[in-house]
This record gives sequence, C-alpha cells and structure tokens, in this order.
Amino acid sequence: MDLEDLGLSRQELGYSGFNEIGTSIFTVYEAASQEGWVFLMYRAIDSFPRWRSYFYFITLIFFLAWLVKNVFIAVIIETFAEIRVQFQQMWGSRSSTTSTATTQMFHEDAAGGWQLVAVDMNKPQGRAPACLQKMMRSSIFHMFILSMVAVDVIVAASNYYKGETFKRQHDEFYLAEVAFTVLFDLEALLKIWCLGFTGYISSSLHKFELLLVIGTTLHIYPDLYHSQFTYFQVLRVVRLIKISPALEDFVYKIFGPGKKLGSLVVFTASLLIVMSAISLQMFCFVEELDRFTTFPRAFMSMFQILTQEGWVDVMDQTLNAVGHMWAPVVAIYFILYHLFATLILLSLFVAVILDNLELDEDLKKLKQLKQSEANADTKEKLPLRLRIFEKFPNRPQMVKISKLPSDFTVPKIRESFMKQFIDRQQQDTSCLLRRLPSASSSSCDHSKRSAIEENKYIDQKLRKSVFSIRARNLLEKETAINKILRACTRQRMLSGSFEGQPAKERSILSVQHHIRQERRSLRHGSNSQRISRGKSLETLTQDHSNTVRYRNAQREDSEIKMIQEKKEQAEMKRKVQEEELRENHPYFDKPLFIVGREHRFRNFCRVVVRARFNASKTDPVTGAVKNTKYHQLYDLLGLVTYLDWVMIIVTICSCISMMFESPFRRVMRAPTLQIAEYVFVIFMSIELNLKIMADGLFFTPTAVIRDFGGVMDIFIYLVSLIFLCWMPQNVPAKSGAQLLMILRCLRPLRIFKLVPQMRKVVRELFSGFKEIFLVSILLLTLMLVFASFGVQLFAGKLAKCNDPHIISREDCHGIFRINVSVSKNLNLKLRPGEKKPGFWVPRVWANPRNFNFDNVGNAMLALFEVLSLKGWVEVRDVIIHRVGPIHGIYIHVFVFLGCMIGLTLFVGVVIANFNENKGTALLTVDQRRWEDLKSRLKIAQPLHLPPRPDNDGFRAKMYDITQHPFFKRTIAVLVLAQSVLLSVKWDVEDPVTVPLATMSVVFTFIFVLEVTMKIIAMSPAGFWQSRRNRYDLLVTSLGVIWVILHFALLNAYTYMMGACVIVFRFFSICGKHVTLKMLLLTVVVSMYKSFFIIVGMFLLLLCYAFAGVVLFGTVKYGENINRHANFSSAGKAITVLFRIVTGEDWNKIMHDCMVQPPFCTPDNSTYWRTDCGNYAGALMYFCSFYVIIAYIMLNLLVAIIVENFSLFYSTEEDQLLSYNDLRHFQIIWNMVDDKREGVIPTFRVKFLLRLLRGRLEVDLDKDKLLFKHMCYEMERLHNGGDVTFHDVLSMLSYRSVDIRKSLQLEELLAREQLEYTIEEEVAKQTIRMWLKKCLKRIRAKQQQSCSIIHSLRESQQQELSRFLNPPSIETTQPSEDMNTNNQDNAQPETSSQQQLLSPTLSDRGGYRQDSTDGGKPQRKFGQWRLPSAPKPISHSVSSVNLRFGGRTTMKSVVCKMNPMSDAASCGSEVKKWWTRQLTVESDESGEDLLDI
Repeated sequence: MDLEDLGLSRQELGYSGFNEIGTSIFTVYEAASQEGWVFLMYRAIDSFPRWRSYFYFITLIFFLAWLVKNVFIAVIIETFAEIRVQFQQMWGSRSSTTSTATTQMFHEDAAGGWQLVAVDMNKPQGRAPACLQKMMRSSIFHMFILSMVAVDVIVAASNYYKGETFKRQHDEFYLAEVAFTVLFDLEALLKIWCLGFTGYISSSLHKFELLLVIGTTLHIYPDLYHSQFTYFQVLRVVRLIKISPALEDFVYKIFGPGKKLGSLVVFTASLLIVMSAISLQMFCFVEELDRFTTFPRAFMSMFQILTQEGWVDVMDQTLNAVGHMWAPVVAIYFILYHLFATLILLSLFVAVILDNLELDEDLKKLKQLKQSEANADTKEKLPLRLRIFEKFPNRPQMVKISKLPSDFTVPKIRESFMKQFIDRQQQDTSCLLRRLPSASSSSCDHSKRSAIEENKYIDQKLRKSVFSIRARNLLEKETAINKILRACTRQRMLSGSFEGQPAKERSILSVQHHIRQERRSLRHGSNSQRISRGKSLETLTQDHSNTVRYRNAQREDSEIKMIQEKKEQAEMKRKVQEEELRENHPYFDKPLFIVGREHRFRNFCRVVVRARFNASKTDPVTGAVKNTKYHQLYDLLGLVTYLDWVMIIVTICSCISMMFESPFRRVMRAPTLQIAEYVFVIFMSIELNLKIMADGLFFTPTAVIRDFGGVMDIFIYLVSLIFLCWMPQNVPAKSGAQLLMILRCLRPLRIFKLVPQMRKVVRELFSGFKEIFLVSILLLTLMLVFASFGVQLFAGKLAKCNDPHIISREDCHGIFRINVSVSKNLNLKLRPGEKKPGFWVPRVWANPRNFNFDNVGNAMLALFEVLSLKGWVEVRDVIIHRVGPIHGIYIHVFVFLGCMIGLTLFVGVVIANFNENKGTALLTVDQRRWEDLKSRLKIAQPLHLPPRPDNDGFRAKMYDITQHPFFKRTIAVLVLAQSVLLSVKWDVEDPVTVPLATMSVVFTFIFVLEVTMKIIAMSPAGFWQSRRNRYDLLVTSLGVIWVILHFALLNAYTYMMGACVIVFRFFSICGKHVTLKMLLLTVVVSMYKSFFIIVGMFLLLLCYAFAGVVLFGTVKYGENINRHANFSSAGKAITVLFRIVTGEDWNKIMHDCMVQPPFCTPDNSTYWRTDCGNYAGALMYFCSFYVIIAYIMLNLLVAIIVENFSLFYSTEEDQLLSYNDLRHFQIIWNMVDDKREGVIPTFRVKFLLRLLRGRLEVDLDKDKLLFKHMCYEMERLHNGGDVTFHDVLSMLSYRSVDIRKSLQLEELLAREQLEYTIEEEVAKQTIRMWLKKCLKRIRAKQQQSCSIIHSLRESQQQELSRFLNPPSIETTQPSEDMNTNNQDNAQPETSSQQQLLSPTLSDRGGYRQDSTDGGKPQRKFGQWRLPSAPKPISHSVSSVNLRFGGRTTMKSVVCKMNPMSDAASCGSEVKKWWTRQLTVESDESGEDLLDI
C-alpha cells in the first residue's frame, strides 16, 4: 500500500505523538492522566504490531498512573500528618464529641434500656404541658417522624415525567407534598412550644429542621413549585441519617470537625477563582476560542481540568488557537495546573479524611486493650453444624479389654525420689505449724478438740498454699538478685565517675538499658531506698508519679495476661466439648457418617490431602532451621499442598482453554475444548472425594463446607458438572442455559480458595465492608437528593429534535438530510446541487442517547456515571443549552461534592480498613514508627562490598578510585549524557543517527572500563556479591553485544536494541541517590507486596471477561464498541475491561451494550445469532465491575503504597534507627562477615558489638551488664549456632527503643518476659562465675594451709624430739651454737620463709615482731605469694585431718604432745593468726565481688 502525505499542519495533526522529545513527554503525561490514552493506543495498534502497543501502554498505565501517581498521595498524607502534629492546637482535639455547653445524662429508651443523651444545661423549658413535653422526648415520636420522612422520600422518588399536557396543580405528588409539609410544620411548632424558641434554636439539628420547614413551606406555593426551592424538599432525606447510630457516628467523624474540611473547600474554591481569573486574562483575546471569553466560561474550563474529564480537549483547543509559537508555554501552564490540582489538591482531601478517621493516642491504647479483649473472647461453643449432635442422646462406645487393671504391672519408683517431695511438704507445713500458738494444757477437752480441728483446717489450708509460698520465696529471690545487680551497677557508675575522663554522649542502647533498669527498680518498690535526703519536693513528686505510672502499666500487664488466660480457657473448653462429642456420639467426626475415625482409607486420604513440600532442614543438635540456598523457591513450593498445586495447575489450564471460546467457537461444538472441560471435572471430583473422605463434608470439625470458600468450591463443581452433562446446543438469550454459562465463568475464583494469600486478599476486601457500606449509603443519599431535584426541574426538558433547525416539538416530523465528511481520495459522484455526500433520516423528538431525568431511576444512573467523572461535561452542556445557564450550577455542585468528598471517602475508608486489617490503624505514633522500623530492617541487606585490599598495590589503588564519590558522580553524569542521545529519533535513513550511535558506542566502552576496574578492585567473587554490580554487568554485556551486532548488521533492529540498552542503563542511576532510591524502593516494595492483590484483580477481570463474551460477544458496533473494543473473544474483552478500569468512557461502552430493538436484530433461538445487547445485564455487569475494581481494588494499591512509603519517608528525628545507624552496622557487619555469607558464629557477635560506634555503641566500662545481656540473648535464641544479619539487627532494634511506648501489648509482654529471663540467667551466670572464683581461692587457701600445717608439724617434731631426747650438758651448748650458726649461715632463706608462712612454737619472737610491724601477707593479682615448699622432715606422729577445723585439732595435738607450761599460750597464738588470715581473705573476697 502506498502512503500519501496530506501536508497537514501542526494544528491539524495535533500535539500528541512521539515524533519529538517534547511531544513525546506531553503524550506520556496525557496518557498517564488516564484521559484519552486508549485512543493513542488504538492509533499505535494501526501503525505497529499489536503486542508492542499493548505492552507499552499497559505498562505505562500500571507504573505511572497506578504506582508513581499514588506516591503523591502517600507524600501528601505523610506531610499532612506531620503538619497535623505540629499544629495540633490550631486544628483542635479530635476527642471533643460534644460541645462545651452540653452534658450527658442517662435516658431510658423504648426497649427499656438506658443510653447517654447529650442535654443542654442552659436550655430553658417551654410552656407546653408536661404530657406534650414527655411525648416530644419519647422515642415513639422520633420514630414516627423519621418514618414520615422516609415515606416522603419514597413518594418524591416515585415522581416521573407525565407529559407536557399534564396539570401539575392536580398532581397527586403535589398534594402529598402539601400534606407532608403541613405535618413537618406542626412538628416544628410543637418542638418550639415544648422547648421554647431559644432552647429550640440552640441545637444545630433544630436549626437545620427550621430551615427545611421555611423552605418547603415556600416550595408548596404554586408559583414556586418545581423551582430552586425544590432543594429544601429533597434535603429532607438527610434527616434519615438519625435512624442508624453507626451511620450518624460515621458522618460526624467525617464532617463533624468541619474546620479542616471546610478550610480545604474554601481553599479549593479560592484556587479555582484565582486560576480562572488568570486564564481569563491570558486567553480572552484569542480568536476562535470561546472557552475563556467570560469568567463563568473560564471557571467551567478550569473546573473541568480539575476533574480531569476532557481536560485534554480544553488544552488542545487552546493550543490550536494560540498557535505553534506559544503552544509549549500554554502546555506547560495547563500541565502544572493539572499536576497541582489532581495530584496535590485531591490528595489533600484524602489526607484530611484519613486524619478525621484517626484517633487520639490515648483512645488508641484503650482500643488496643478492648480489641485484645474482643479477640480473647472467642466462641466457647462449637459451630451449629457440630452442636447438632448435642440434640441426640449420648451413646458412648464400649471398649473391650483383655486384662483387668490389677493385671497390669506398675513401674517401680525409687523411694528416695518420692520421699523428698513428702519430706519437703511435711517440713514446710511443720515449720509453719510451729509458729502457730498451741492450745493451753489447762483447757478443757472441748477446746482441745476444737483446737485440733482448727489445726487440721489450718494444715489443709497450708498444704494448698504451698505453691503460693514458694512463689513468694521465688519473688524474694528475684528481688534480692535485682538489688545486687543494681548495687553493682551503681558501684560501677560511681567508680567510673571519678576517672577524670571527658563526658561522652551515651548511646541509645545505654539510654534504653538504664530506662529499663529504672522501671524495674520502681516496679519492685526499691525506689524508696534510692531517694536521698537532699532531693526536693518536686523530685519526690515526680518519682511518686513515675511509680504510679509503672504500677498502672503493671496492672495493664495483668489484664492482658487475664485476657490470654481467658482465651486459652475458651480454647480448652472448646476442645473438651469436641472430645466429649467424640466419646459420646459414634457418628461424630465420621465423613458421611460411614468412614471410621481411624479407618485406614481415611488415614490414606489424610496423607494424600495434607502432603506438602518441606525443605527446611534443622540442626539435630541445636534444632535451629538452616537457611538453604534456594529457600525462596522452597517456600513457594511449600505454600500449599501437593493436591492443591495439582488443582491450581488444572484450573489454570481450564481457564486458558476458556480463553479460546467465543460465540463463533463454542465449547459445545469444539471437541478440543471439551477435553479441558472433562479434565477439570474429573480432577475436581477426585479432589473433593479425597477431601471429603479425609475431613468430612459438613458435620465434622474440619469439614470441606465450613466457610464461604467451601461453599464456592461445591457451587463451581456442581455448575461445571451440570454444564458438562447437559452441554446445551441451543442457548437462547436471557435463558437459564445462558445463566448457567455465565455462572461457569466463575471458575477462576477457585484460585482464591486454593492459595492462602489470595484468601487473605478476600478477607481484606470484605473485612471493611461495614465502612464501605456506610460510604455507599452516603453517596446514594447524595445521588437521591440530586436525582429527585433533577426530576423536579429537568423532567421532559432535555428532549430535542434531531434536526438542529427545528425548535418546537410540533414541527419535529418528516425527514431531513445529514451530510457526512469523507476522504478526498474516494472520488464520490455527487448529485446535482449536492456539495457533500449524505443521507436522509426521519426527524425524532427524543432525549439524549445516554441520559435523561424523566424518572428517578434514569436520573440516578446518569448521576452515577457523573460520579465516576465520566460524561459529566456532556450532561452539563445539554442542561445549559436546553434548560438554562443558571442550571449549570446543579451539575457543578454535584461533581464537586461527589468528586472531592464522595470519591475521596472511598479512598480514605479503604486505606483506613487496610490499616485496621494490618493492625496499624490503632497504633500510636511510637508504635507505628516501630512497625516501620521492623519492616525497614527486613528489607535491609548486608553491603556485599568486599574490604579494601591490605597492600597498597594496584588493586588497592583501583579500589580507592572506584569507591571515590567523584568517580561515582562522573559515571552518573555519563549515564545521563548517554540517555540524552535518545531525545532524537534513531532512524536508519536519517544521517544524524550514525553519529548518535557512535557516541553511544563510546559510552558503552567507558562503562566496560568501569566494570573492569571494579572487577579488578573487588575481585570477581566480590564484584558478583552485589546485585547492583550484577545489573551493571548484565547491561554492559548487552551493550557489548549491541556494539557487535550494530557494526555487523546496521539495521532498524540494532538501533532499537541500542535504545533499549540505554533505557536499561538509565534505571541504574536510581540507586545512586538517596531520594531516588527511596522512591524506587517504595515502588518496588509496593509491587512486591501488592502482587497477590494484582493477581486478584486479574482473576476478577478474567471472570468478567468470560461473562462479557457470553453476554455481549455479538453486540453490534456502536459509538465505542468497534473493531478495537469489543467482547468477541476473551482477549479483546480483557483489553476492554482494562480500559474500563482506567475509567476511559466506560459509560459509553455500557450504553452500547444496552442496545435494544428496533436498533438491533433480535433472535430468540440462540444468543450468538443476535446483535442486541442486554439492558439489565449491562447495568449490573458494568456498574459492579467498576465499583469493585476502580473504587475498592485500586484503592488497595493506594493503601499499600502509603504504607510502604512511610517505611522510607521519615526524618532523622522520627526514625528510631536512622539511615546512618543502619549504614554503620552494615559496614561493621561487612568487616566481621569475612566470608560474605550473611551468617556469623555466635561467638563473633561479641566482637561485632565491640566494634559498633555512635548511637549503637556499647561502653564496656559503663554498660558491661548490657553487653552480657545482648550476647546471651543471641546465644539463647539461636542455641549457640550461627546468627544472620537480621538476627543481630533485630536484637539491636529491640534494645534501642523504649519497648513500653513502641511495642504493642502482647509483643511487649513477650519481650519483657524474654528480657527478664535473660537478666535472670545472666545473673545466675555471674553468681556462678563468682562462686567458681571463690572456690578457686578457697582451694588455694587450703593448699596454703596444708603447707603451713606441714611446716608446723615439722617444727613440732623438732620440739618433741628435743623434749623426748634431751641432750647432755656437755653437748648442749655446742649443739646450740651449731644450730645458731646453721640458722645464721646455712639457712637464712629458710628462716625468712618460716616468718612469712607462720610462727612456730620455737619462734614466738618472730611472730610478735611480724604482728607488731602490721605486715599483712602480700598478694599479687588476687593470689597469695606462696613460698617454695619446705623440705620434708620425717616424723612419727600420725597424720591428723586438718582440712576443716584445723585450728581445734592443732591445739589438741599441741596440748597433748607438749606438757610444757606455755603450750596453751602457743596454741592460742596459732588460733589468733589463723583467724586473722581468714578475716583478710573474706575482706578481699568481698572486694572481688564488686569487680565481677
């Protein structure tokens, strides 16, 4: 086909396209606004392959319109929350539910109950009798008035257009309105009479009622009927909000604090006025542009841009009018205004609504406690399907035994093992009984017997209280240990304060550790011991308040424990009920009342049904779970059972088979499609039979039909089975067979039941149904008010003749000619007098094709379409043209209320419900920061950056270059420079393309050099550890391949590949800046967490696509049903539904599918032979799909993005652990984890904690106890095995926050219990280590005492030998001289050693001299300085055991063996010396205790 250039100008071609970089950016932004994007895609489909257009535009909508655009909402919500905290007093408190002039009192309602009612204390009483006042305050009177309001609303909604000739004065609706107006006037007069006028108007509700009374009274005047006063009549429906207390409370939450919402509405109106005035001044002089000629027109144009409906048309018309020169400036002006109005202003409404739904911090804590109570209050009763067995008589099964109980052998138990418990109990009771006063011996027998009975009673009570006594003893021990630990801590702090070192900023770990120590000391009542006399009264008052606060926290702990115990008791009670039913009813827990409970076949079915992949390997020694290499894949395989995996695969294959069905290729006539149908039914039959045999059908605890998912499974199976057995050949339209085919389209919903995460999505979708229902009621009320008003004003006034030259209805008859525009190349032959080709059509007086206000139903349908912001411009233009310009206010007010408040209510409620389901709605600020920190730590990963090489060689220099910030910035600039090359189109025939490609080749070689330098610096293994490096290597490899192919082929495909490589390279720059990385992480994590929501959306879309093929597969082409958008196959239906999700003219497609005869050809035999639509089916189909997908599912994406954005968007003041803290920990971990495995042994944690600095530093001089607690926590939680990066980081995060403020109640109790256990174990280890040191010292003393006793024995042997064998007189003196010489000369060292060790009986002077000098035994490093061992001397005295009580034994030996007069004095001196040594050792042991 030859193409001809028509030579059109830029204004004729339009400013949308991809020819230049400017128009390309403009087109992308236009498509991202979801306005007109589908027509761009259809133009691309006509020019390029279909798959390329679909892929480009669908991904553009998903990323830009659904992810990146919603990041703006997250930014506004987080920013508004921060400003809300800063200006708390300016906005006011949320908790003020009643005015200051009112109070509350109990009032009896109609049911006899009591409720709190706000009563004005200053309200004066009226002059009405007491009986009328009592009647006016009764609930019967209020219910009667509200029922009359409801009847009035029903009557007004029943009004419809009856024709031009009908007289309104005699209309029954007019007479009913007069009656209702008189009734409500009498109600107002009665209230004024009962309350007085001042008391009546003091209430806001009464003021509103009085306004309605005055307005409706004027409205029933004949000349003012069906005028603007109709607003007062239709506003009566607002009074029905009082019927539902939940709806009233919800409305007050949203609109009660009107200062914020009202201020935002005023700001929006002011912005519209200012921008309209500016646009009027800018474009009023432009010729051929009537949108800005007057201020009302300018206001309507700027309001249209605000709502995004047709804003592209406004901009295109303005661009064409101003000309090519000023078009870029005008485009930037409109884009900036659209960006601010749609992304910032509408997000502010969402933020305000979310803030109104927010609770105070104290209310959040209270609701947390109440929610825990509600969760703990589980149902003690069994389900009704199981309680039915209680209606039948008990029939317990008898068990036949072959042995009597006496025949069974009793195992032997050691008597000592049993005796220790008996003796212990007897000792406890005997010790307590001894303290009781015994009965007097002089009392009578009666008093003795009473005393004995009393003692028996006391003995029983004491036996029962043994456990409590032991608990009190344990508590006393724990208190004593805590006192010892606190004394040690204070001693360390005091000793460290006098070292003279400069004051150092304490880390957050140290601060939180001391806070917890203070709390525990206050909780144990030890604060009174720590208050000094010098404290002021204010300090004492503060300490008392702290004590009271911590006691209140202790009371909360006890309440939570009681709730947990209650929950456990309820579960136990339920289990007991099940066991009783199991024992007393033989048919209980029997599948189909046939298969036995423990039958082999049932056990086999259980094994098949519950078989699951489990690749988690546990350590046989420690029991810890080992991390496998492909644990993510293994977790995916273990997500469901093998049987469910098989059914998931079969269901997916069946859905793929259904996608090939169409009205022209039906499953009834295609054998290949029937095979998939048979396979699905057979496999599902096997699955259900196995599950029923294993778990039962209905009357078993784990039955198949125990929830809605089981009912849906059975329903889908029955529908598939009936369709397979029936297989109808002729399916008439709107018949039961067609309904069966539509129900068969629910088959993809089986995935929701089979996958647990998909069931979670369904729970999140329907758990907030109450709030969504309330919002729907509010919007329906708004629509009903405006629909009733529209019927009153516009009924029958929107009709017009299709001939534009005819004005009156009487002249609208006959035929007229319509000219059509065709291409000039057709060369059509025209008749004489005809300038253009055309055809003749009959004149018809009719309403607009898509809407009318002739009755309330059609009016509400039109307003529902307007509420979706689609088609409201057409409604506005028709009303202005056919009724009057003043009535354009009607549609603008409805759009403003519906768009700014109604739709943002859906967004806010869905986000609030999502947060409530996730458990974050009731979190305080600190608790939310803690949850964000935990989520952020899960995402954090080790740096995977190898350390710098040790030497200063070539690798070290390369490492320094590649890690330098200047090098990284240079690479980022080069990436941007290469991306700029794509601003010009790369065309093979364009000569500019060759130099651009050459420059890209040069950039590619630079990036190859960068990767090579990093590989040299980090080594290949170290380079491969980082994911970013892997991505750079992949892109660089693709670039090298592109260079080779480019010089080898040099065609259009190589140029396209080069452009793709440049785009891939551009994404690498996002990880090189903190803010860009934060936004990228937000989008990536949101995609990861919203994966199952996106899958759920696709499954719903698939069900609707299959149903659309059955309902509208053969509908004739119309305004929007054409060759691109139709339901002829499932693939095209999916694209149409995706277009409807974005809201692109979904209402026009719905009206095309509503086509009815005579505009189509009906066929009653089969639905595929007719081209008519289905009015009711199209109405339910499109409206339900748009509400579920656009209003709920897409808002779940917004909620996920808001949640994930709060993880990364936080200032340094708000973060519990800042980015610098995490970065520092990653660097230290990288130093310790030398193998780069993300795992280190437990003993290396001590080394890692010593290396931490900054806010995570642990000062061993001041916080040695904290260091021990942290090390032991790692050892205890991981049984001495390996710990991961996240394990240590989680421990540090718990230790760095105030757990009392940040943790929720149940998590707080578990954490405090763990920390208390750790403290107790560390205290035990400390005491155990101290005892070991003491034992070592005692053993050293014993060894020393043995050496002393040995020397004493030797000296005593010498004395005894001297006494028993006295020498002669002649030899005595020489021997003495010889001994003296020997002592002086030969053994000077020995005598000195004897003086150091101990005195002997022959060396009393030396001992006295030693004692007078006061010389204590010297000690070095906590040990005695022991002398060398003396030489052994033989003796004939039998050895005596002197290890314990050596002093008494030595004295007895000396006294028996030494008959001298001074023997007693020598023994006493030895005893004194021994006592002195023991005293010295005990003092030094006490000092060592403080050093531990």
